Amino acid sequence: MWALAWRNVWRHKTRSLVAAGAVAAVVLFTLVFFGFVTATTNGMFELLTSESGHLQVIGARAREVQDFDARLIRDAQQVEAALLRELPAVRLRRVLEVPALISGETRARGALIVGVAQDEVLAQRFAQEHVAAGRLPSPGSWDEIALGAALARALQVELGDPVYVFAPGTEGWGAAAYTLVGLLAFPQTAYEIQAAYLSLEGAQELAAPSAVSRLEVHLVPERGVVTDAVIEDAKARAAAALGPAVRVETWREASPDTAAMLDLMDPAMAVFSLLIFVLAGLLVVNTIYLGLVERIREFGVIIAVGADRWRVMRMVLAESLVLVAAGTAVGLLTGGLLLVSWADGFRMPGLDEVLAEAGLPAVLYPAVTPAQVAVTVGFAVATALMAALWPAWVAGRLEPVEAMRHVA
Repeated sequence: MWALAWRNVWRHKTRSLVAAGAVAAVVLFTLVFFGFVTATTNGMFELLTSESGHLQVIGARAREVQDFDARLIRDAQQVEAALLRELPAVRLRRVLEVPALISGETRARGALIVGVAQDEVLAQRFAQEHVAAGRLPSPGSWDEIALGAALARALQVELGDPVYVFAPGTEGWGAAAYTLVGLLAFPQTAYEIQAAYLSLEGAQELAAPSAVSRLEVHLVPERGVVTDAVIEDAKARAAAALGPAVRVETWREASPDTAAMLDLMDPAMAVFSLLIFVLAGLLVVNTIYLGLVERIREFGVIIAVGADRWRVMRMVLAESLVLVAAGTAVGLLTGGLLLVSWADGFRMPGLDEVLAEAGLPAVLYPAVTPAQVAVTVGFAVATALMAALWPAWVAGRLEPVEAMRHVA
């Protein structure tokens, strides 16, 4: 039956090639689409967690109140020690955020002072990604500051100029003068124009001695990648060790909007791919039905010599499967080769700034999972079956005498 189906498919090569080519194009497009959506999802996850950690330890009431003092973790060193006893292999970033007024010699504007202390790996990564000129304030320094490049332009200050910070109502100095040692670039201009970085010690002396706003926990897996299951396990352990005085949040809880958007990507991919396969199925229906019309007399003879109607229907279904299988094989091969060629990264020329503003990485690493390949093949098989159902039903209802009298 399969040999006969293959022969019948090749009776009209052009029409069959168009149908198989449509299926191949859809399979290729679906694989590439899956690959880029996966790359986008992974890239957004990596960017988000590299900036804010897989877990965050914040004050117990930090989400409910806006008061600066109430959001602080006062006993930061004790909390950090307890955390590291439970999760010794993590990397920590200690952050103190202070709303303040910042000025140069002639201009001033509101800003967010960020005091940071982090391990060497995180510090190097941050510097590579964000330092546009100069350097970050030295660990422990009390008189050095780095500004977002947009903020420096707004204040009309350059490297080496004095910068003045006012943080009234806080528990430290409340005001201090610093030397501008670095200019920072961030993907979001809205953040760059208000960001000012000190060492953690400098920010604590300015506003809140010995306190932090949060501890960012960056997990380091022994092998593979950091999955949600690993993150949830680490959260449970950290929460049990730290008690009710602080709150431990996953990246999903800290950034619920981004998490919801990432969760919607897989269902959106499936729906979009289904629509594309429906369009390809219409071409297959057209090919199978036209072939059926041209072979009505042949089917009449087959039925007349003793073939049952189910056999005729299986013949039509087999032809549809042959068409779709050929197209699927070509699409999988071509798509696989393209994804392999992009294994070292794919950059969209001229779109780096646009992607950065949207919170997306400039370099994408397209890849597909076995589940995505299975979904693609499953859609293709479903296309073949659904496209052949109506022609097969028509063929099965043919009356032998009427069919043999038919003139195409």
